[in-house]
Amino acid sequence: MTDAPATPLLTPREGVPDVVTDERALRRCVAALAGGSGPVAVDAERASGYRYGQAAYLVQLRREGSGTWLIDPVACPDLSEVDAALTDVEWVLHAASQDLPCLADVGMRPSRLFDTELGARLAGLPRVGLGAVIEQLLGLVLAKEHSAADWSTRPLPEPWLRYAALDVEVLVDLRDAVAALLEEQGKLDWAEQEFAAIATAGPPAPRTDPWRRTSGMHRLRRRRELAAVRELWFARDALARSRDTAPGRVLPDAALVEAAAAAPLTTEALLALPGWKGPAARRQARTWLDALARAAAVPDDALPPLTLGRDAPPPPRAWAERDPDAAARLAAARESISALSAELEVPAENLMTPDVVRRVLWTPPGPAALDDVLVALGARPWQVEQVGPLLLAALDETAASRAARVSAAQAQAVPAEVPAAVTDGVTDQ
Repeated sequence: MTDAPATPLLTPREGVPDVVTDERALRRCVAALAGGSGPVAVDAERASGYRYGQAAYLVQLRREGSGTWLIDPVACPDLSEVDAALTDVEWVLHAASQDLPCLADVGMRPSRLFDTELGARLAGLPRVGLGAVIEQLLGLVLAKEHSAADWSTRPLPEPWLRYAALDVEVLVDLRDAVAALLEEQGKLDWAEQEFAAIATAGPPAPRTDPWRRTSGMHRLRRRRELAAVRELWFARDALARSRDTAPGRVLPDAALVEAAAAAPLTTEALLALPGWKGPAARRQARTWLDALARAAAVPDDALPPLTLGRDAPPPPRAWAERDPDAAARLAAARESISALSAELEVPAENLMTPDVVRRVLWTPPGPAALDDVLVALGARPWQVEQVGPLLLAALDETAASRAARVSAAQAQAVPAEVPAAVTDGVTDQ
């Protein structure tokens, strides 16, 4: 780390490159990247909150010997040739899991990667945003004023392009600094296991009942109201998809919840609700009223359940009542994992995901099977090595405590022997 005053990073070394928007320029880009050396810095810009979905609207790459390239994936939607030029090359990304899905959509998938954000977490840095890590390790200030911009804008303004180019300008330098810090701390192997897991992970499974993530839905207590949220959510989603706009820009979640709770029957009643003001709401009033009518017509036995059946353990707040032994195991494990987190300067959730911890403590495997169960649940070898003994100790501790309680209860249930002094002098009648 550097203690010197930070220097603003204002301009790319070779200036702001032109955006690749046609096949000829894309071929030059591919040839340059293939002729470069070392890792390649990769980033992507999306239009979150503006467009439907999470598509990439700009892809940035920089490699030693090839310079920086900015590619418009709208004009060049197939970047599989770029991917082929980078076969077996290490990709350097910051918060890789955010960008990998949209890069896969244009044909780009790394075989190896280095995630500077995750590496910074494992190294114990207090702040892990790109700008913060660059400032802490490289002594440079990276402006982030366009991070929430609408990157579907065309043409992209020159200041935005400069910002995008700077995002990959020193990313490989940052990779080297993070790797050196991890090596110094003895954590580089841990990081490499994490990076390999990210690179080999498949696409996430489709979410069950995505409408259940509607913000504020916890206020609703009746299944009919949930049916209304569901129908409104799907109506909004269809509109958003057809307009290629973010669903929240069609109608906010809070408006869906208000309508589901009130169940208005007329346009006037609908538009009187909070969140339903303005001409846009009035133009689509029939769409929303039809959705509410569909929800009202759902038979009682077909209404969505209040909660989904799940194979996961119950929320930790319910453990003490439902299984005191499991609650004791969880408390013991949390305490020991927290202590290890402080000792290693690694966030507890990176030592072992809370979901994995809860699963093995709610339904504990036999001690000999614990490591295999952790691996089956997705834990990496370094996590099993560091946290497995703590979980085993929590299981042993609570098992011993339970045995002691059972023994004490049994002792209380058996009458004590009558002392000999009491029977002295007693004769048969």
